[in-house]
Amino acid sequence: MQCKELSCRYFTTYSGVALPLKLVGELEASEINNRNTYFQAYFDADGVLHCLQRVVYGEMELEHCYSYSEGKLQRTEITDADGELMVVENN
Repeated sequence: MQCKELSCRYFTTYSGVALPLKLVGELEASEINNRNTYFQAYFDADGVLHCLQRVVYGEMELEHCYSYSEGKLQRTEITDADGELMVVENN
């Protein structure tokens, strides 16, 4: 899915440990200017989360990219602040 097809929303944190992460505490775009830490998330037209980034002091600290098949999570690519990539396959 191309980013231009996704809408960007902002959140304060997430709950739980299951993938995809469940984001909570939605923020307006104007509210992130006064925050040190927030999550920037990209959703498709159906509200499905495809990518999220944890932003700390203006820098991306963590990124999750989710791939789905028939509505089920199939693969998660997790990139940390050092650029290290971890892939989680769901079969």
